[in-house]
Amino acid sequence: MPRRELLLPAALAAVGIGLGLLAEKALVGDKVRYDPDAEEEFGVLHGAAVPVAADDGVGLHVEVDDFRSDDISDNLTVIFCHGYSLNQDSWHYQRKALRPEARLVFADQRAHGNSLRGDRSRSTIDQLGLDLGRIVDEAGGPGPIILVGHSMGGMTVMALAAHRPELFDDGPIKGVALLATSAGGLAQTPFGLPAPVGRVLHELTPKIVEAALAQGDLIELGRRYGNDLGLWLTHRYSLGSNVSPSLTNFTSEMINASPIEVIAEFLPGLEAHEKAEALATMTGVEALVMVGDKDLLTPPAHSVEIVRRMPQAEFELLPDTGHMLMLERQSEVNAALRDLIARVRRNESATGSH
Repeated sequence: MPRRELLLPAALAAVGIGLGLLAEKALVGDKVRYDPDAEEEFGVLHGAAVPVAADDGVGLHVEVDDFRSDDISDNLTVIFCHGYSLNQDSWHYQRKALRPEARLVFADQRAHGNSLRGDRSRSTIDQLGLDLGRIVDEAGGPGPIILVGHSMGGMTVMALAAHRPELFDDGPIKGVALLATSAGGLAQTPFGLPAPVGRVLHELTPKIVEAALAQGDLIELGRRYGNDLGLWLTHRYSLGSNVSPSLTNFTSEMINASPIEVIAEFLPGLEAHEKAEALATMTGVEALVMVGDKDLLTPPAHSVEIVRRMPQAEFELLPDTGHMLMLERQSEVNAALRDLIARVRRNESATGSH
């Protein structure tokens, strides 16, 4: 390809990936006056590795944390599903706080973190749902199960409900938490941009993906040296007031660890995601829906629609909060998850299950 013709895909990829593919990169602005997380050791919490193979043979990195306190006598398990271009470390504060409460399972989505990468054709939300089903089967344990999904992880839970409704209908899954996620319509979300600009961005998605796949090495170079663009995007996608710069760096490190080809491969699946009908499958289990009021990536209207279809769900709209709510509002998220765990335990006790 002539050098001049490289400019368009490179520019599309650098700008398009930077703006449109930051679906999990909700970062902070310039309001930080202190860093309460400066001493926090992110990424150091780990459990026992459990080998899980997806239906196409891809190895999924799954860890089980069993640090339950002595007064916990049941086998309730909470399985965490992270979002797009992140990894299981994004649940750092939940892992730290909830270890005494239940048996916890953390998994890296395929092609993310330490999980292996499959064929490009398998980089879909539906496949992630099938992967989650294997994790439930292999690592779910003998007790009731709660699924917690953030953004793409929440979509993964919906995909599982679509493919294996029996897991929710008198099956082991007794609760779900859907955090900053969507049941569909992301192709119409402007990501905080003016509506016409947002429409153009979505129309360019196929070209952006093609450019990213064709010019991955060039774009990776730009990612390493494009700090000015990164800073601008950091300001644009502010998480809220007094967000720690350590959280910004931690989030950036997770995203930058995801190869640009992987980010590009999964983008069409996010755009095409439509699982509103699958929400009906989850109306019989305890549910929590949470979103930040400043979430530009999966705006509150998406969570409102989920709750409309799952009226039994507890709904929390967090003020001055962006997309990475489990880091930005760790205390509120942890409290809500504790309440969900307690509700499931009460139900199981009432029915005599363990």
